[in-house]
Amino acid sequence: MTLDPSWIAHARRVADAICYEGYLLYPYRASAPKNRSRFQFGVLMPPGYCDADPSERSACQAECVLDAPAAAQVTVLARFLQLQRRTVEVAEPGGGWREVGSLLAGGTEYATWDEAIEREQQVTVALPGGPARCRFRFPAEETAEDLPAADPPAGTAGRTAGRLIRRSGAIEGSLTVSATRVAGPYGALRLRARVANHTVLATAPASREAALEHALIAVHLLIAADRGAFVSMTDPPEWAAEAVAACVNTGTWPVLAGPPECSRLVLSAPVILYDHPEVAPESAGDLFDATEIDEILTLRTLALTDEEKREARGTDPRAAGILDRIEEMPPEMLERMHGAIRFLRQAHDRAQVPVSTTPAAPAAPAAPAAPIAHTASTADTALTAPAVPAVPWWDPGADTSVSPETDRVTVAGVPIARGSRVRMRPGARRADAQDIFLAGREAVVEAVLHDVDGQVHLALRPAADDLAEMQAAQGRFWYFAPDEIDPIG
Repeated sequence: MTLDPSWIAHARRVADAICYEGYLLYPYRASAPKNRSRFQFGVLMPPGYCDADPSERSACQAECVLDAPAAAQVTVLARFLQLQRRTVEVAEPGGGWREVGSLLAGGTEYATWDEAIEREQQVTVALPGGPARCRFRFPAEETAEDLPAADPPAGTAGRTAGRLIRRSGAIEGSLTVSATRVAGPYGALRLRARVANHTVLATAPASREAALEHALIAVHLLIAADRGAFVSMTDPPEWAAEAVAACVNTGTWPVLAGPPECSRLVLSAPVILYDHPEVAPESAGDLFDATEIDEILTLRTLALTDEEKREARGTDPRAAGILDRIEEMPPEMLERMHGAIRFLRQAHDRAQVPVSTTPAAPAAPAAPAAPIAHTASTADTALTAPAVPAVPWWDPGADTSVSPETDRVTVAGVPIARGSRVRMRPGARRADAQDIFLAGREAVVEAVLHDVDGQVHLALRPAADDLAEMQAAQGRFWYFAPDEIDPIG
């Protein structure tokens, strides 16, 4: 059984966004400080460099659980980037070449920059089985590209203004895949995929920048089963919870990939994702920052000066592609980015009644029916538009049913309202470490608030605190739930 090609395309689109996350950030120029320290995600360094810098790793491992028959097969595709250093050299008048930071040639600016080459390696294993291993090696390479001069003087046609030298270092690695049965009555399989950098260098790199020449960058895995179903590692069913807890994932995290109806694809990435991640349908293309809002980046990019855009185009061909796409973007596509509602809840949880726009044929007269008592039903209300509330839910000032200054809530049998003195004891559900400094301190209640979900919150001002009094004057308080305070007096 083959996978739906649209599922694979869906997963690859997300994988591409992961592959180039942080590759080149706005304002897409090599001179920008944020673009001088790159390649932070999914980097597998040569083992020799990891010995000198234990914060780096040379291998990553993904484990996940698969419910599949013995005849099934799993294909693992490892994808990563290999660094390619691009340097610019200018032609000297007397012959020879000299390295420069940038060069304007033929009306185009070229800058020294670290590009990337996309690499893929694939292994297929029958279940249960393995380990199946794929060893790969990419030798060091160097290429030169001449840059013609613009409008050369008469008799000097074909004169070169400079050249681009592209160098990539040698890398060696492996992809190993195995699958074993999980102990227990369910017969599930634990799949393990491991990617390792085996590059051996004559001398250990002196810096991270030098070591990146021999690194596997943005390593991620696409795992596909020809039958069966993968188990969610984030929210596993009860029967698989123990097997999922026993999985060991290092430097990568597997999630279900493809659309929601797909259960035979997994994406294991160096960043934490949710199951079935997807690129927003409004996105017109990659901006190398999948966590940012496309509209903001698009508008900021349009605001770049001509000089800044020229530098960005000279930094990387992919940056030039971003600028071209944004500058040619039609207004309706920009409006589409402005806002989107993903989910709508029906006002009355009623059944949808289909409405026909084509006149129906006349029906035959119905036989007389005995009179019945008629009461309103959900079918009747389904045809009636819901009433518009007289009070907007978003405007507390228009809702007379609540009054933060006079409302009260009972805690431990004591009515708590504005002016009440309480002792703060932050609950375990709080994640802010600063809350520990408030534990046991006395505070004054400034307001009793109700949110749209019916929950009660207390606006507190720490007592005997000059800074808290200044913040209260600006309407800034600490917000506690009723079960996080003790009444005083």
